[in-house]
Formats: sequence, C-alpha cells, structure tokens
Amino acid sequence: MKTVKIVLVVLITLGILTGTGFFLIGFLQPKPAGILVNTSPASSVYINGAFAGGTPFQKTLASGEIDLKLVPNVSDQNLLPFETKITLSSGIQTAVRREFAKTEDESSGDIISFERDGESGAALIVISTPDNAQVSVDGVVKGFTPLKTSSISPAQHQITIKALGYSDRTVTVNTRAGFRLTLFAKLAKTSEVVNPTPTSTPIAKTFIEILSTPTGYLRVRTEAGSAGEEIAQVKPGEKYLYLGENSDATWYKIQFEDAKPGLPNGIVGWVSAQYSKKIEDTTPSPTPSNSIN
Repeated sequence: MKTVKIVLVVLITLGILTGTGFFLIGFLQPKPAGILVNTSPASSVYINGAFAGGTPFQKTLASGEIDLKLVPNVSDQNLLPFETKITLSSGIQTAVRREFAKTEDESSGDIISFERDGESGAALIVISTPDNAQVSVDGVVKGFTPLKTSSISPAQHQITIKALGYSDRTVTVNTRAGFRLTLFAKLAKTSEVVNPTPTSTPIAKTFIEILSTPTGYLRVRTEAGSAGEEIAQVKPGEKYLYLGENSDATWYKIQFEDAKPGLPNGIVGWVSAQYSKKIEDTTPSPTPSNSIN
C-alpha cells in the first residue's frame, strides 16, 4: 500500500513538472509581431519579396526587420510604388498608411511603431519628410522635427505635422507607458502658388511689439504659459507678425522666424502679453535675423 502511494505521488509530481515545463516554454517564446497596412488606392503587399495579400492587410509575423513593398492596383495612372524596411517588435502592431501619387514628392503616408523604452512613462518621437516640420500635439506646438519628448501622457493624442509648401498631416496615436512611439510622416508637396503682383495700396497687418522688461529681454516659448520650453529671447522694440492668442489673451503667438531653405515652416512661438502689445502696421520694421542657441 505504501508503495502504491509513493508511485502516485511520483506520477502526480511528474505531471505537474511536465505541465509547468510546457507552460514555461509557451510563455518564454517570443510573442509574434503584428503589421497593419492601409493604402489609397488599394495595393498588393509584398513582404521580403513574396506576395502576402492585398490592402487592407493585417497579419502577425515573427519579430525582426522585413522588406515591405506596396504596389498600387491600378495600371492606368502610373502611380509610384512604395518600398521600405520596417523593424517589427514582439507583441506590438506596426501601422503603415500610404497615399500613392505619380511622384514621390506628391505621395504621402505615415508609419507608427512601438518599442520598449525602459522608462515608466510614455515617449514620442516624430520624424518627417521634409525635415524641420512643425509638430503640434493636441493643438499645442511642441517643436520641430526630428522631435523627441518624454513629457506626454499615456493616452490618445492627435499629432499634426506642418511644413510650408506641403499638405498638413494629422495622425491619431495611442501612447503607452513604458513604450516609445515613433511616428514617421511623409508629407505631400503642394502645387506652387504664384503670388499676385502687389498693389500700391498697403495692407495693414497685426504685429506684436515687444515692450520693456525687467531683464531686458522676453522669452519665446513653445506654448502659451510658463510651462512652455524657452526657444529664444526677443528684445524691446522688436516687432513680430501676430498669429493668434490663447483663450484669456495673456499670451500672443508670433512668427519668430520666417520660412527659409532648411526651415520650410519658419519658427513660431508664444510671448507673454504682459510685456508685449498688438499694433497695426503697414510698413513694419523687418524682423531681426534670429538664431536659436
């Protein structure tokens, strides 16, 4: 009888160990990565040179780098295919969107991917073509691409990327604690607009004139309020194009630096209304040549 009990105990123990082993093997195996592809118009999807299906396309794959090629399913419009390399992360779905056009300049799209950051909060990286595009998060200007920030809550956010001469692109993302979200945005170039010949009648514009301050300068910030990061300093007497104001008119939005090669959208910022005022001017003094240290 004692022998039977010993045998039963051994069998039960082996069963538990075997089950635990299978569980650990399954648990420790890397989770598959996901990819979601949407295009306009619909396209054929090729992964590592092999046809994988058509858009909308969604599939789980092994994590790692893949070659992704999207070929539009139209033959009469000469639309340009899209090809890129993407690194898929275990347990994470990478989203790809593409709007095809006849040239690369006219094409647009975005790629959203995640990777573990090792931090407790959420992080965001925004990269764009063209570079130096203005980035707004939930309507608040945060800076220019390439942009990296860790001061973003783990929640749903609306990211808008703007550049002079390109169509704005708005993307809704969900940031996650402990992960870094990378957004690559490709903006579509717009058709050049020929400015009409100026008339002899001057057009009045609203400018912000900087007033005297205790420090001899006024800080330009990335957003309305002292919480905004300082991007530059302006001096009393200088004038900048007025772009708007916050809800209680305590901060003014200005065009700190005009557009130029390498900085297609210029630089905008916010200054305190306590040390500045709005003026109407038809012949304002030119904005100084600014530089950001």
